[in-house]
Amino acid sequence: MKALLINGSPRPAGCTFTALSTVAEGLAAGGVETEFFQLGTGPRHGCDACNSCKKTGRCVFDDANELAEKARAADALVVGSPVYFASANGALCALLDRVFRVAGASFRGKPAAAVVSCRRGGASAAFDRLNKYFTLSEMPVVASQYWNAVHGSAPDEVRRDAEGLQVMRVLGRNMAWLLASLKTAAGAGVAPPEREPRVMTNFIR
Repeated sequence: MKALLINGSPRPAGCTFTALSTVAEGLAAGGVETEFFQLGTGPRHGCDACNSCKKTGRCVFDDANELAEKARAADALVVGSPVYFASANGALCALLDRVFRVAGASFRGKPAAAVVSCRRGGASAAFDRLNKYFTLSEMPVVASQYWNAVHGSAPDEVRRDAEGLQVMRVLGRNMAWLLASLKTAAGAGVAPPEREPRVMTNFIR
């Protein structure tokens, strides 16, 4: 079993990475391998509504295809982000918008969780923003004992956030348990629920 941990911060070893590394410890304790994907500092294009992905199954910008393939190959996803203006990093959301447009249907049934890092406020709004990707794609959202946030302005401050780090460890263990449970269920012949054809409506009459 393998989980993909997406570090949605431009800083490869900052506060968000510190939180995700603690989640990885909990996953490892449950026998789950982890791989990190680093967002980096380069530009990330938003979706320009070209609809090319409907015809080809791929985004015209290759960074989305790269991440989509890694996510398809993983059994679970953890998306981490710093909090900017009470929301997740805009560059991360620009990438995730395209990844989930291209590949969201293939993520159905994969456990997922969001992790946010902030100095003080805005964590719950950013947490909610990220969780919407998962619920739209029928991905079971893994919980911890509190909302998945750490606090601090630097990694050493995050490492002193005892409550936040415990939340991250518990999240990792809970995700490992769910992955093991799903594997056991599949081995026992428990099939996932049948997918209904999607009904799309608006409210214009």
